Amino acid sequence: MSDSINTLLEGNEEFVRKLNEENPGLFDQLAKGQSPEFLWIGCADSRVPVNQITNTTPGSIFVHRNIANVVVHTDSNLLSVVFYAVKVLKVKHIIICGHYGCGGVAAAMGHDSVGFIDGWLNHIKDVHRLNKDEMRSLKGEAKFRRFVELNVKEQVNNMARIPFVQESWKQGDYPIIHGWVYDIADGKIHKLDTKVGNTSDIEDIFVFD
Repeated sequence: MSDSINTLLEGNEEFVRKLNEENPGLFDQLAKGQSPEFLWIGCADSRVPVNQITNTTPGSIFVHRNIANVVVHTDSNLLSVVFYAVKVLKVKHIIICGHYGCGGVAAAMGHDSVGFIDGWLNHIKDVHRLNKDEMRSLKGEAKFRRFVELNVKEQVNNMARIPFVQESWKQGDYPIIHGWVYDIADGKIHKLDTKVGNTSDIEDIFVFD
């Protein structure tokens, strides 16, 4: 039987040692509670480790991950995370971060059934439907990369349509919703030209009184 699982425990010991050296007292601070400024909605892909790619310490970012960083209005798991982040933790920024080479987006581009997650992929296929003219004008890798970007933009809009997010805007200036894409090939984050911070940034039909 492989002992590879032990590498995780050994890695944890090294993590604790290094963090205690670099940031003494951080664990004591974290044990008292959390006050992150950011909520990160990202893909579950193992190649996108949130704290590492942003060079942040534990406690900095509240995180939710799923296949292809999708914001679904009937997903009680995601909604619970967002509600807690916005209403309790009072995060100032929500980041929807996709990544180039996303397997979920790739699957949504095709016609093959991949089993249980086919229903989930329909949410991503809707992004293709909403942008079909642009998608038809692109081919190969350019089309794949653009689909990833358009998916992020659509999820930013979906986040802005959540009633309790809009309620928080009425009570203050936050949260601001950002769209980013991470490039696994070079490790860099790309900021997309999409940011929503109030109801004037979304279509009127989606605005709640």
